[in-house]
Amino acid sequence: MAFSLEDYWVWDFWLADDGSDYHLFYLHAPISLVDPDLRHRNARIGHAVSSDLQDWTDHGPVLTPGDKGAFDETATWTGSVVRGSDGLWRMFYTGSSFISPDASTNIETIGVATSMDLHNWTKQPGPVLRADPSWYETLGTSSWPEEAWRDPWVFADPDGDGWHMLLTARVNHGEDSGRGVIGHAISGDLDSWQARPPLSAPQQGFGHLEVPQSIIFEGHPVVLFSCVSGRLTGSHAGRTGGIWVAPATGLAGPFDIASATLLVDQTLYAGRFVCSRDGRWMLMGFETGRPGEPFRGRVSDPIPLDWDDGNKTVVLAEQAA
Repeated sequence: MAFSLEDYWVWDFWLADDGSDYHLFYLHAPISLVDPDLRHRNARIGHAVSSDLQDWTDHGPVLTPGDKGAFDETATWTGSVVRGSDGLWRMFYTGSSFISPDASTNIETIGVATSMDLHNWTKQPGPVLRADPSWYETLGTSSWPEEAWRDPWVFADPDGDGWHMLLTARVNHGEDSGRGVIGHAISGDLDSWQARPPLSAPQQGFGHLEVPQSIIFEGHPVVLFSCVSGRLTGSHAGRTGGIWVAPATGLAGPFDIASATLLVDQTLYAGRFVCSRDGRWMLMGFETGRPGEPFRGRVSDPIPLDWDDGNKTVVLAEQAA
């Protein structure tokens, strides 16, 4: 059954696999806020465990905002978990600092917490990475209401040359509404990070590309990301948003965002590729609810995926020819 909490909205999430259990890390905020838009500035990171990606045991919050003045003073947002050669688990997450209680304006930076067991986490001094103005937009340099530098997806370099981080980011040039790109940073040791140029081109129809994740799907490198209708621009303006997939040259890009296709509409969002024990790729996302319905705020069960060889893209298995 889908993962949900009785008194909380649940939305963005990421997973770690310890070889025996799947560990779900999820954003949540109390339903008592009434307005679901307020969840973003009240987000905390929780933890649940499952052996099959369907039946979950919740273990409650594991990461909360920092003290006043900290880079994560308002909220802890989306991230990813990896295990280094030292055996230490690292959770890279987004720290959000809202400028005022009455505006959506905020600055996003990347922090890290460490754990030996995936249950008990210790924040490390941060942030470990900020948006580099050499390539990326910073707050106040456009009409965009935030310094977009979030959703770190960290993975080992396929050739063994350190680590890569993909990020939701925006370039510092061009028409405001189309500056969305997949940002990039590299590290040799998971401790020291350097921002690099983006791995996709701007002005491809997306104001931002949220929660990026790259995998090799049946021999084909692809990147997954999300964008709602209201942030589509250019040739995509007026279309339905949701979870998108695009071809890639490799796990670390570059990514052909101009060829992105909609995998599922925005009744499901912040999608994640997840791999079952038998090696099959599936999709999970958080359920937003149908238009006109209250915000649902729960994580879906896994949805099987297939490769559409005719269109050269990932599709839901039920849609495969």
